Amino acid sequence: MSSFWNIWVWVLTLGTLVGCFILLRWCLKNFAGVEEGESMGHSFDGIEELNNPLPKWWSTFFLLTIIWAFGYIALYGLGNWTGLLGWKSSNQGILNIAESKAKTTEYLAKDSGVLVQYDREVAKADEKYGPIFKAYAARSIEDLSTDSDALKVGQRLFIHNCSQCHGSDAHGTTGFPNLADKDWLYGGTPEKIKESIMHGRKATGMMAWVGAIGGEEGVKEVAAYVISLSGRTVNADLATAGKAKFGLCAGCHGPDGQGSLALGIPMGAPNLSDDIWLYGGSQRAIEESIRNGRAGVMPPWKDILGEEKVHVISAYIYSLSQD
Repeated sequence: MSSFWNIWVWVLTLGTLVGCFILLRWCLKNFAGVEEGESMGHSFDGIEELNNPLPKWWSTFFLLTIIWAFGYIALYGLGNWTGLLGWKSSNQGILNIAESKAKTTEYLAKDSGVLVQYDREVAKADEKYGPIFKAYAARSIEDLSTDSDALKVGQRLFIHNCSQCHGSDAHGTTGFPNLADKDWLYGGTPEKIKESIMHGRKATGMMAWVGAIGGEEGVKEVAAYVISLSGRTVNADLATAGKAKFGLCAGCHGPDGQGSLALGIPMGAPNLSDDIWLYGGSQRAIEESIRNGRAGVMPPWKDILGEEKVHVISAYIYSLSQD
């Protein structure tokens, strides 16, 4: 943490605590000019207003909370100061599991006593669940995809790490593919699914075609032809004109629009003939894709989860598209 943010945290935290103490003291003073418990001389609908102070139990607990806060800071620190116990909530600057484990090993070797709570919890979890994941990793993804216990583990890992983009049911949303059907951008074999999770995917990217196909009219023509590939009714004249321009798209999507996988090139260009759409299948959404292009990125998970957990998630995802 930089010196600026260290000072910011100290001033904000201590200022708040001191401010709360001053406010409490101010509220406990009698400014009414009337003895506590006596009438204020007001009556509303027969209810007389009394000069009642803050409840003793409330003000006492408020004060104890402030004292407890100062004690907590003294023991556990604030900002860059680690407190009297030298405790840290996490290793600062650690980016992945491998780095965390390496730092833990370093601390243990030096017997420095700096081992943080997160490291202890990870070590405890590894001791308990490590053998289970190693056993899963020794089995094939196809085999795990039929193991109900392994799938429960894979589902929980998926919900914690993948559902934010692909949804809790893995059905995806706009820009994030459905993982429960048989429509794959980079391949749906166990090996390809694991490869996608391990190393991530960075789409080659679909360029904006509005300039190359004749402006807005060209966009409408190509969109009409693309829509017709999945059997939907379109303006025949527009589709015919769009087919002539689709040759520019065939390099990635194939001459029949069946995607790069049909060409044997797993570059992420989707199948346009199955009426399954990553960014929406309405005419407006398709025109938007053609006009401005699309590009998606999935981060690699090998350094975040490790290969053993990725192996189990792969089995869970693979099972979703099996009959």
